[in-house]
Amino acid sequence: MAKFDEKAEKSSEGASEPGAAQQPQRQQIKVDDSKALAAYANFCRVTGTPEELIIDFGLNPQPFGVPADPVVISQRIVTNFYTAKRLLHALQLTLQRHEAAFGVLETDVQKRVMPGVRAQAPA
Repeated sequence: MAKFDEKAEKSSEGASEPGAAQQPQRQQIKVDDSKALAAYANFCRVTGTPEELIIDFGLNPQPFGVPADPVVISQRIVTNFYTAKRLLHALQLTLQRHEAAFGVLETDVQKRVMPGVRAQAPA
């Protein structure tokens, strides 16, 4: 399971020169994930209120088209918008690194599954 370690800034104390700008120090937050539950999801729904963001995760057994049966939500995260924004930033950085190493991720399932079939279809 991947860990998400949020970094906290702490200003340095005792600058070497008077009037010199203080340099922030990065301090890593310790995380205990021994009680974390891992679950796979290929479906996500985001809703919310003015104060909170609600993110539901589930498994869609029919990823093509509209599923005949309802998607069962197995995990729900309720968070505030500040944490959601930090999560968005962490996900963006992670995806940028992944795409730089492995190529752009195509989110359209039809393009991803059958990219050559459409080009070879008889006219």
